[in-house]
Amino acid sequence: MNRPLIGITTYLDETRFSVYDTVSAVLPWTYVEQVRSAGGRAVLVPPEPDGGVEILEALDGLIIAGGADVEPYRYGEAPSPNLGGTCPERDAGELPLARQALRNGVPLLGVCRGMQVMAVASGGKLFQHLPDVLGHDRHRQPGPAKVYTEHTVRFATGSRCRELLGPEAIVNSYHHQGVSDPGRLVPTGWCPDDDLIEALEHPDHPFAVGVQWHPEDMSTPLFTALVEAAARMKSARSALVTV
Repeated sequence: MNRPLIGITTYLDETRFSVYDTVSAVLPWTYVEQVRSAGGRAVLVPPEPDGGVEILEALDGLIIAGGADVEPYRYGEAPSPNLGGTCPERDAGELPLARQALRNGVPLLGVCRGMQVMAVASGGKLFQHLPDVLGHDRHRQPGPAKVYTEHTVRFATGSRCRELLGPEAIVNSYHHQGVSDPGRLVPTGWCPDDDLIEALEHPDHPFAVGVQWHPEDMSTPLFTALVEAAARMKSARSALVTV
């Protein structure tokens, strides 16, 4: 079976191997499992200093994974005292990939940080620390371990998210930043408790969806929809080659 190739951007973290520690390009395995279960082949994409956008010519779809805060200067702001850890290497690699995928119609799914990268790549801005804006920290469980909270998200009529997930859905949540300005993207999901943007879409793109939660750790049709869009792109490319 000639499955579509889905690139997934990686974390860049200190990693323990059997006898030593080193900085590594790594990714939670659930992303790979979700892509495989949806019918795709996962291809890990480590950050390149210049973006490495030519890799999109070989991929049929792209996932920008979760992770560190985006550097505020990328959207024209100074860092706040409550900014979390950043990863300049990922920003340098993922922002050009997001711009190119949005520009060229490459199926794209942004997960948590990935949605924020999509917004910044589209000229948008972020809330650097949600408790400073919302007055609460209910979008994550504070502490040294990653523990999800849950809340409802309501989706806009006519949106891709509503088509896939219904009028509303319960999602997992672990983030302290959010999108304040979506740029050229369109908000299609909100948390009803505080109206924080929870989903973004590009209405003129075959499939460009960003979500603020972590679908890699849920049962969700989002990965299937991405892989199906990637399969259509793969088929269209093959038709061009054979003409």
